[in-house]
Amino acid sequence: MDFEICYNNSSFILMEGGVGERLKREYDIPFDEVVALAGHIYNKKAKQALKELFHQYIKISQHYNLPIMLTTPTRRANKERVTKSKYNERIIYDNISFLREIKQTFPSNVYIGGLMGCKGDAYKATDVLSEKEAFEFHSWQSTLFSEAKADFLYAGIMPALSEAIGMARAMENTGLPYIISFMIRNDGKLIDGTTIHEAISTIDNATNRRPLCYMTNCVHPKVVAEALSQAYNKTAIVENRFKGIQANTSPLSPEELDSCCDLKTSDANNLANDMLKLYKDFNLKIFGGCCGTDDTHMNEIAKNLNQMI
Repeated sequence: MDFEICYNNSSFILMEGGVGERLKREYDIPFDEVVALAGHIYNKKAKQALKELFHQYIKISQHYNLPIMLTTPTRRANKERVTKSKYNERIIYDNISFLREIKQTFPSNVYIGGLMGCKGDAYKATDVLSEKEAFEFHSWQSTLFSEAKADFLYAGIMPALSEAIGMARAMENTGLPYIISFMIRNDGKLIDGTTIHEAISTIDNATNRRPLCYMTNCVHPKVVAEALSQAYNKTAIVENRFKGIQANTSPLSPEELDSCCDLKTSDANNLANDMLKLYKDFNLKIFGGCCGTDDTHMNEIAKNLNQMI
């Protein structure tokens, strides 16, 4: 079953939980200053740690009979950054291959996605690209993911509409199913002030092959609930097209999270209950974790979802 069929036929889909913060705090493995996590597959200790984390998340999905989406740790591995690093374009192929190797040891219903991100700071919407600039900038990475045979493409924590449009156009050119995930505030807007409704309708109209759906990540579910409850987002377009979250365990604002020195986390039961409420109130179907989450959070979320099937 390909990923688009899985999406259309599944009541729920799990995504991986936190990776980067867990590598730093549980394994003492820091981010690379240029490509962040993307080069970890070339380091024996980091590669083993990544394997352990992805195994945890897959086993949770298998235990609760849920399909799972895994994304490569490549949000910062765009052409500009890779060119400045000690790596080359093989870093994209090799990250897909790494997850493919992990997938081979498990049954079906594991889907591998190529993770992409904005050029600038996702929490502040700085160095935002125009539509044309974004198409040109992101086509390099999306094309490599397509050649590496990713199952889908995923644009993570996109803070501004113009760059999200250009990235969507680059992604649609690959022929792969793709998802745009926004960085949002509790006022129901992206960091650049665009409402969720406006962002979705504009991207849908700007692309010939629309995103499979839209999501948010690195945001607490209570923030998402407040954002989706804003009058300008209570529309059929948002209800039908906004379908997922990779949750941060803290309800702090993007600026507060970005400047935090310590990890903000919360109880697994409380987070799972807040995630389930998003399903009940807004009919979301993709649930994953971001900063602050680990296997305990994802297990509780998956258990709650499984009980709803």
